[in-house]
Amino acid sequence: MGWFRTAGHGAADPSRYVVSIGRPASGSPVGAGFVLGSDTVLTCAHVVNAALERPLLEPTEPGPDRVTLTVRDDLGATRWYAARVAHWIAPRTRDGAPVPSGDGEWFGDLAVLRIETGSAALPPGPRPAPMAAGQAVEAWHGSGEPATFARLTVHGTNGSRAYLDGAPTGMAVGRGYSGGPLWCPEQQAVVGLVVAHFMPARDPATGKPLPHSPQHMARRSWGVPWQRVEAELGPLGVLDSAASARPDLDDPALLLLTEAVEDVFPSPSSLVTGAQRLARACGVAPGSSVTPPEPQEFAAFLLTHPRALAALVGHLRRDAPRDADRVLAAGGLSRTPRLLAPQEHTALRGHLRAMEADVLARFPEAVRAALPHLAALPGDDTPEALLDHLEELPGDGRATGGERRVPALLRVMEYVGALCPGAKRAELRLWADGVAARLGIARAALGERRSDAQEWVRSLRARTARVRVLVQVTRAGQGRHRLRIWCDEGAGPRQVSTDSVRSYSAPEAAREVLRVLDSLTPPAEDERPPLVEVLVDRAGLNLPVDEWTARDPEELVPGVLGVEFPLVVHCPELLRRHGRFTSHWRSRWNRLDSGKTFVVSEAMDRDTIYSRLVNQLDTVRVCVDVPPGPRDGIVQTCLALGIPVVVWDRGRDGAAHAVRYMAEVATREMPDGVRDYRAHAKASPPDYPGRPVLAWADADRTVPRLHLTEPQEST
Repeated sequence: MGWFRTAGHGAADPSRYVVSIGRPASGSPVGAGFVLGSDTVLTCAHVVNAALERPLLEPTEPGPDRVTLTVRDDLGATRWYAARVAHWIAPRTRDGAPVPSGDGEWFGDLAVLRIETGSAALPPGPRPAPMAAGQAVEAWHGSGEPATFARLTVHGTNGSRAYLDGAPTGMAVGRGYSGGPLWCPEQQAVVGLVVAHFMPARDPATGKPLPHSPQHMARRSWGVPWQRVEAELGPLGVLDSAASARPDLDDPALLLLTEAVEDVFPSPSSLVTGAQRLARACGVAPGSSVTPPEPQEFAAFLLTHPRALAALVGHLRRDAPRDADRVLAAGGLSRTPRLLAPQEHTALRGHLRAMEADVLARFPEAVRAALPHLAALPGDDTPEALLDHLEELPGDGRATGGERRVPALLRVMEYVGALCPGAKRAELRLWADGVAARLGIARAALGERRSDAQEWVRSLRARTARVRVLVQVTRAGQGRHRLRIWCDEGAGPRQVSTDSVRSYSAPEAAREVLRVLDSLTPPAEDERPPLVEVLVDRAGLNLPVDEWTARDPEELVPGVLGVEFPLVVHCPELLRRHGRFTSHWRSRWNRLDSGKTFVVSEAMDRDTIYSRLVNQLDTVRVCVDVPPGPRDGIVQTCLALGIPVVVWDRGRDGAAHAVRYMAEVATREMPDGVRDYRAHAKASPPDYPGRPVLAWADADRTVPRLHLTEPQEST
């Protein structure tokens, strides 16, 4: 079993690995999950929907709503936790769309839940292993009762799904099994999780079960193989605790840490004391109180539990700082250890939960300001996801001599803290001081980053951000659209629309947007009209939103959106489609006032555009002057490559005229330049025949999290 009883060391009864997912009020189980990390549980997204009494395959993330987790240990003790969604992989079709009602199979459908209290009492989770056809596996109801186990055989694995045929006797998979682990007794590991089952055939007219026939499908379910879980969640950095408890014996860190453990704990009694203290800090069950672990096993634990090394360094820092530095240096050769110790991680998440909503909304903005050369943010830009990502990043590279570099996470939290009111800022600084002291970082080095953050906030206050209204537009049938609207007066987007179901005609939508614009009070010193930023998917780039007119017989003026206001489009779907170009986008945006313009005046295929622009980081805007046929592919390629400013004409006759007109406008003034052109076109169409569209992706301003259907399936 091993001295440190970590993942995969096996509950005597594997049903103990089942975590019950229940409704917040009653706690009655609607499905299952299993422990994924020191404070995380994996289940299906549709199980969370069921617990929150939402439509079963609702793709939108539930936000701050809590579910109840019931966790049992090997001794049968039961504990209840409140948990929120930390990562959400929505149910989707193969092309990324919402799942139509009545479909029996889909993709995605994973949710990582993070408990809201310390994780010291959370029992170890199971060891994962790949799923393979022919494996005999077991599944349990969400209640976790041992007698509910169903015996299944894996068939038809295709990388994304696997079919599970039940034994003819015993329990059958049914309601309440979804999200639970698929346990393989032979490998003593979890190889996937249950998603859904196929019900017996029913009469299409009455809905009643048909008389039994040997031709009917019987006891077939389907699930997600562990390989697919890794593909979906691996990039988010949440699978570290689920890794095998057996480190690579050739890992150079293992040998160095083994030697360090032998020197730091020279006697058996000191080794027992140190191991027990470390086990308690990491929330795992310690072994014997008399017999110590072998030094290599101690070192192996440091390289398999993601926060063990940080916890040990914290124990050593005060009385043996040189030993702490030695352990840190050895652990730096491995990718497993995370930056924060368990207590530091729990405290930081507590600070984030207590943070004001407007500060949390600016978390991605603080990351970009603190780490201007960061290659990319994860697709999920929630604070929880960013926290996971930032822990993996190295220091900022500005330390001199023998100084230890300031980690990226500490630098970011200084920037976030600078946005907070006084009391919360002081709490975050005390937290950062504690982490820096454990890591042996000089106070002056952290103080310099703190000064950088204060200077950034002062520059924000000195620079008046333009008021903007963000409008997400999605199609809702012929000539109808749904709207979600946010206002941003400089402190980040705040949603002002509440009805996401109602659809609008173009005139009705224009009236709704104008109603919001009329409610704004721009700063007295800023005479610029608000910027209207229309958030669309790739199919909506040519929607004529700028031409939408609020026609009302009782009004004296028509109210044309793109004539009264600078209106731009923004396509987050394309911008983040290829994360490797995110750094290119930010680099180009930083050169907006000095960068070059590239004019596409003849048909080019996507490969040509790619080769011309992929590494031209001084190209900040592209003007597309080609016929409609090849135009859209060129526009989308430019946006996917991270070009922040792209202008084209959605019409057929005036493209060259609009391009010539915009060529005289400075890049930063393009939104107002497009508005001027539209106003001239309204007054004198023959002289201004173009219908210009401006795609504008401001890297300095936060965009709200959207529920766009992005294809993620690659099978």
